Amino acid sequence: MPNIRDIKRRIQAIHNIQHVTGAMKMVAASKLRRAQSQVWAARPYAYKIAEVVGRLALAPQAREIPLVAPREVSRVGYVLVTGDRGLCGAYNANLISLAVESLNQEKRSAALIPVGSKGARYFLKRPVEILKYYEDVGDDFDLARARNLARQLMDYYLKLELDEVHLIYARFHTALRHELLVERFLPVVTPTLKAGEEVDYIYEPEPRSMLEAILPRYCEMRVFQALLEAKASEHSARMVAMESATSNAGDVIDRLTLTFNKARQAAITKEIVEIATGAEALKARS
Repeated sequence: MPNIRDIKRRIQAIHNIQHVTGAMKMVAASKLRRAQSQVWAARPYAYKIAEVVGRLALAPQAREIPLVAPREVSRVGYVLVTGDRGLCGAYNANLISLAVESLNQEKRSAALIPVGSKGARYFLKRPVEILKYYEDVGDDFDLARARNLARQLMDYYLKLELDEVHLIYARFHTALRHELLVERFLPVVTPTLKAGEEVDYIYEPEPRSMLEAILPRYCEMRVFQALLEAKASEHSARMVAMESATSNAGDVIDRLTLTFNKARQAAITKEIVEIATGAEALKARS
């Protein structure tokens, strides 16, 4: 039977852990509400600009723009968006596994651009070519940071250092669900229209000029949206993980309390037996 004092120490230690995980759950829930509101606010603009760019990219003269024009792909870049910290369940591990799977399945030359400390530290220790990495990105993404990353990716593409760029991130759906995605970022994906769906728009100015003006903003918004989705997914994963940890700590405390009561009862019974035995011995002597 375990020592009663040791059991009390374990119960107190797990109580302390439960307080920490409960506080972390509340912090994650607060950050999730802010991140979720940012995601909902950014989505309409992101979807609309993607629709406009997709339509413009269908114009024949638009195919001459480098960010749209298809070319032979000999080198592919993957942008992996992970978190800076752990304690969020399997969120970071699943994203890293998806990146490893994508790199292993890639038949062409591939390079990685990790965004977030967890992904960067993992791949810096492995034989993977890393063009650039970003650590300590924080909990709040602003458009300026997304703009810098988007311009860096466009620069790699326009200088022919990369022929194709993909984003690996988690898309936020609800507090209990997010979806891991690998999406092509560059060249710009043009929509596939069904029969009878084509619409002949009149553009002023002509599509190529409009597309050249809109494309940089579209790329910046695409990266910004991916970062927002990833951060909201991370906060939701951490909130769920901390809630589960808090609940598990309660279960462990219940089991230890039961063990403590059994040990205390056994100790009391032993003392009673010893007292009774001593009393019988005294009676026998007298």
